[in-house]
Amino acid sequence: MSGLRDLTKTKGDRLAYTATSSSTVNRRKRSFILSGLVALFILVAWLSGYMIDPSHLSTHLELRNLPPSLVHPFGTDWLGRDMFSRTSKGLGLSIQVGLLASACSCFIAAALGLAAALGRTADAVVSWLIDLFLSVPHLVSLILISFVFGGGMKGIIIGIAFTHWPSLARIIRAEVMQLRSAEYVLISRKLGKSRWWVASRHIFPHLLPQLLVGLLLLFPHAILHEAAVTFIGLGLSPHQPAIGIILSESMRYLSTGMWWLAFFPGICLLLVVRSFDTVGEHLRILLDPRRSQE
Repeated sequence: MSGLRDLTKTKGDRLAYTATSSSTVNRRKRSFILSGLVALFILVAWLSGYMIDPSHLSTHLELRNLPPSLVHPFGTDWLGRDMFSRTSKGLGLSIQVGLLASACSCFIAAALGLAAALGRTADAVVSWLIDLFLSVPHLVSLILISFVFGGGMKGIIIGIAFTHWPSLARIIRAEVMQLRSAEYVLISRKLGKSRWWVASRHIFPHLLPQLLVGLLLLFPHAILHEAAVTFIGLGLSPHQPAIGIILSESMRYLSTGMWWLAFFPGICLLLVVRSFDTVGEHLRILLDPRRSQE
C-alpha cells in the first residue's frame, strides 16, 4: 500500500508539473502573439500617415463641419478637411517623434549607466546627475529645453530626450552595480582588462533587454508629453497635423457641438499609447525568466 501511495503521488506530481509547464508555455505564447498583433497595429498606424493622399488634407469649404459618416469616418473640420486623414497623419508624426526621442533618451541612459562602472568618481557624478534631473518636473524641463533649442520637431525631440532618461538610467546603474561584483567581471579585471573593455564586452550585453523594454515603456511618456507641449503651443509647428495641434484647434469648436474633432484623435492617441505600454509589459514578461514562471 505504501508503494502504491508513493507511485500515485509521483504520478500526481508529474501531472501537476506538466500542467504548470503547459500553462507557462501557453502564457508565453499568448504574450508573444499579443505583442506581435499590437506591434502590427502600431506599424500600420505609423505607415498609414505616410500613405495618405495629400489631397485629403487640403481645404474643401463645401464639405466643412460634416459629422462622421461612411465617406468621412471621423467627420470633417471647419475647413472641410477629412479628420480621418488628419488623424492618421498626426499619429504617424507623433509616433516618429516619440520613437526618436525615446531612442535618444535610452542612449543617454545607457551611456551614463555604463559610465557608472568606470569607478567611484564616475558613479558619484552619474548619481548626482540622476538626482538633479529627477528633482525637476518633466514638463517644466521639457518646455525650457525645447524653447532653448528653437522649438519645432528638433526642439521637442531634444527636450524629451534630455528629460526622460533619469528613471531608466537609475535602473541601468543598479544593474551595472550588481554586474560589477560578478565573478567573470572580477576575473577579467584581474587579467588586466580595462574598465571600458569590461563594460563594453561583459556588462553592456546584459543591459540590452532592459534597454529594449525601457525604450517601449518610455514611448508613452514621450508621445503624451509631446502632445501636451504641442497642445499649449510650444511644440511642433501649427502647420504640421500633429495630434496635439488637432486637439488644440478643436477646443474652440466643441461648444458648437463638433465633438468628433477631439473625440477621435484623442481615442486614437490613447490606443497608440496603450499599445506601446502593452508591448513593453509583455516583452518584459518574455525576457524575464522569473516573470515567465509566475
